[in-house]
Amino acid sequence: MKHWVLRLAALAVALPLLAVPVAAAELGDDGLHKTPWMRETFKDLREDLEEANAEGKRLVLFFEQRGCIYCTKMHEDVFPRPEVGGYIEENYFVVQMNLYGDVEVTDFDGTTLSEKDMARRWGVLFTPTILFLPAAVPEGVTAPQAAVATMPGAFGVGTTLDMFTWVREERYLLDNGEDFQRYHARRISERNNGSAD
Repeated sequence: MKHWVLRLAALAVALPLLAVPVAAAELGDDGLHKTPWMRETFKDLREDLEEANAEGKRLVLFFEQRGCIYCTKMHEDVFPRPEVGGYIEENYFVVQMNLYGDVEVTDFDGTTLSEKDMARRWGVLFTPTILFLPAAVPEGVTAPQAAVATMPGAFGVGTTLDMFTWVREERYLLDNGEDFQRYHARRISERNNGSAD
């Protein structure tokens, strides 16, 4: 009899928890996931870079597309984690690009094209693709030519945080033989959990 009462009490506590819906990432009218740290800009990369620098942040371009299951994974499993989303918000000026969008983008070299045509020009083939820009871009170069790193695809929490950290700390400038993969391997070892995340 006692076990029956305990099971009933546990069920009474668990049922309301099961009824709570899982929060989904917010979708904009364009079908892309939205986060509070993504910026609405005129997509003139020269202006965006100036604004990022004025805030002491790094400019980063996120290419996504409607219905992208990998973008959804990032927005539901990775970016909501405080150590990732908080780090991005604190250190990065994020401009979202639509792989098939019609909004005009002005590249660093002055070329103006729609998002979809700029994606073709830059060779962006899939989503998500994240381009990390330096604080200063030489005149006449395109965003991918200037990029210090590209994150091609969806990754887990640890890999994503390590990439954003590696770029923010400008570790790509160090002449210590520790490229991103070696840095990431070291960070995995330091986390001591044996996984990339």
